[in-house]
Amino acid sequence: MNSPTDEHGYADIDVDRTGQAEAFDAIGNRYDEAFPHKDGQIAATEWLIESLPAGSRTLDLGCGTGLPTAGQLVGAGLEVVGVDLSAGMLDLARRNVPEARFHQLDLADLRPGGPRDLGRFDAVAAFFSLLMLPRAEIPLALRTIHHLLAPGGLLALSMVEADVDDFTIPFIGSTIRVSGYLREELREVVVTAGFEIVGETSYSYAPASGDVQPEEQIFLRCKRRQHG
Repeated sequence: MNSPTDEHGYADIDVDRTGQAEAFDAIGNRYDEAFPHKDGQIAATEWLIESLPAGSRTLDLGCGTGLPTAGQLVGAGLEVVGVDLSAGMLDLARRNVPEARFHQLDLADLRPGGPRDLGRFDAVAAFFSLLMLPRAEIPLALRTIHHLLAPGGLLALSMVEADVDDFTIPFIGSTIRVSGYLREELREVVVTAGFEIVGETSYSYAPASGDVQPEEQIFLRCKRRQHG
């Protein structure tokens, strides 16, 4: 799936999502079955909740089934918008968290000057969503998140620690393409995009699905710098 490009860094990128959304359409509820324990994600979302005033506007980027993140944010009295590329995942999210608003969009659609404008947010949760992008696009995605955040806004970000770029892997009966960084390089990419890292945790995780390898999950708690 090719998205329009513009002058904000995307003009030189072939935005190719071929097969990515279709894989998650096919996976559906099996995603939550394969990843039943999301301790790091829950803890990072709790940090957002504790840091934000009631009613703050939050974006769940790559919201999947809406669980646990969108549900957790709604339950804390926050306004929640969810975005995902998979129509199947969004159907589940709307059923699981009817209080939130969900949109079928690519993050690239939300770039400065892009085709969709959802306004500004006090916080963004991006749990494993940037994992689905080629490395060349990840800095642009982080700059887009910076653009979406109000000054001083918060970002809860998670990635799998891996030195790979747009690498095809088996995943819960389908195949997807993933990218990652080693820890120091991930920090550098995030800081360069205009964020201050205020906290970091990591978890060794063994998914319940036999075709998903054990992984080291990194969770960064970040604050949008005023300039950067």
